[in-house]
Amino acid sequence: MQINGFILQILLGTVVTIKLACCAALFGMGVGLIGALLESIPIRWLRYTAASIIFIIRGLPELLILFFIYFGLATLFSKLFHHYVDISAFAAGVAALGLIFGAYAAQVFRGAFLAIDRGQVEAANAMGFTGWQRFTRVQMPQAWRHALPGLGNLWLVLLKDTAIVTLVGLTDMMNQAKMAASTTHQPFTFYLIAAIIYLVITSVSQKIIHIFTLQANRYIH
Repeated sequence: MQINGFILQILLGTVVTIKLACCAALFGMGVGLIGALLESIPIRWLRYTAASIIFIIRGLPELLILFFIYFGLATLFSKLFHHYVDISAFAAGVAALGLIFGAYAAQVFRGAFLAIDRGQVEAANAMGFTGWQRFTRVQMPQAWRHALPGLGNLWLVLLKDTAIVTLVGLTDMMNQAKMAASTTHQPFTFYLIAAIIYLVITSVSQKIIHIFTLQANRYIH
């Protein structure tokens, strides 16, 4: 009965893990898209600034970024507002994992935009499209098709990276598995359960990514 109770807690923690990964991926795709656009604009100082920030995030360990946001920003905000400011483990995880995802996604999006046939853009300009219309109707749909494989790989990496948020107290799947293992002294059983759950999530994710890829390429023959 005790084991069943711990399994239930691990399943509840799995929901937290999936929510964390989804929120971080959405935030990261926004960051990546903005980063790719900033790296492509002709304003040199803005382009170099974006490239430098992406370089720094890509060069730092994920755990260090998480600790900086969870502990560093809490300390900074507390000094600024003269009272203790608490940053939730979930919010810190979304911010840290989202920034990491976004730093890599920026390169994926940048390559995807470069892969678009220049004639497509010229045709949109000839038809009198505004910059926004050209981006939403011509560039983004085609870039999405090119970016999907890379974004899919980043999503799978992100799913596994969610485990580091356990270190700042988030009650995710790995945290619950760790608690169950230490309480029952059966680490193999509960870490095996966590491993199986991760494999199930990644397997389902790959199926969904495949469906999205087919949908994005439905007009390509």
